[in-house]
Amino acid sequence: MPAPRSARLAAQDAPPNLAKLVAHRETETEAERNEYMYRQTVTLEELDNHGGAQGRYQEVRDIIFSPQHERTEEFVGKPQNGLKFIILTDEDFQDLRNIQPLVLTEDRLWNYETRFRGEETMDDVDCWVLQVRPRQILEGQRFFDGMVWVDKKEYNIVRMEGQAVPQIRTTKSENLFPRFTTIRKPVDGKHWFPAYTYADDTLYFRAGPQRERLRISYANYRRFGAVSTFTPK
Repeated sequence: MPAPRSARLAAQDAPPNLAKLVAHRETETEAERNEYMYRQTVTLEELDNHGGAQGRYQEVRDIIFSPQHERTEEFVGKPQNGLKFIILTDEDFQDLRNIQPLVLTEDRLWNYETRFRGEETMDDVDCWVLQVRPRQILEGQRFFDGMVWVDKKEYNIVRMEGQAVPQIRTTKSENLFPRFTTIRKPVDGKHWFPAYTYADDTLYFRAGPQRERLRISYANYRRFGAVSTFTPK
């Protein structure tokens, strides 16, 4: 779990173009990340009313970017699916790929409206706080709705808390998604990449509530031809 944070939320002055500065830094971060390979481990547990595990899903993938920055994913072993109540959907896997580790680049920023919410010390880093919400929900697309914490010096996102949207409900089916937190850490003391995501939430289906616990780790970042590790800040 992350270290306790000391809240100092207030309407302090922030750069008027803060969202654009963040998106510019995120564009640089994505370009840098595309020079790396890393391993993503996903564990999803179904929990009963007392927090006991009922079912479990786990997969491990190596995420690889080619010299042309084309993304490929290779399973390490076979996914282990022992879930009893939750069915993973295409949207769940889209979220694992694009929303939980979201990089809010300049070409994605136009999909969102942002609002400055103050400042806060997060994990010993002085941050600006931004609320990020989709401007509109587009059919077949997934978006982030939540808060981001941005370091005041370099405009790196250090934490995200929110939810993948939209929740999908029809007369025949429901596809619901948990609230989550993604923590980033600096790689080689520079850009901040996702380190882990966690969620512990109850999804309220018509058939009844279902608690789930999600853990995603992003590890073994390796630049092509070199080795890189998270650097404590």
